[in-house]
Amino acid sequence: MRLSQLVKNKPAIVSSVQKHTESDPIAQRLSELGFVKGETVRLISKAPFGGDPILVQVGFTRFALRLCEAERVVIEEQQL
Repeated sequence: MRLSQLVKNKPAIVSSVQKHTESDPIAQRLSELGFVKGETVRLISKAPFGGDPILVQVGFTRFALRLCEAERVVIEEQQL
């Protein structure tokens, strides 16, 4: 499942960040921001009229991501 498909307020675990090229700057930046394997992530909200951008929380930090960026983050839903 992709981060862009996550249901609001449902926790998930980051599995990986998908690279489009070997030196993909967006994938590198996502990893630097904390989107790393094993980290908990949660969708906080989506923008109206199409839901782009989205607000996500990794740990205690919140980030606004475009849907094309969130599409690169592979997640596993966390069971409550």
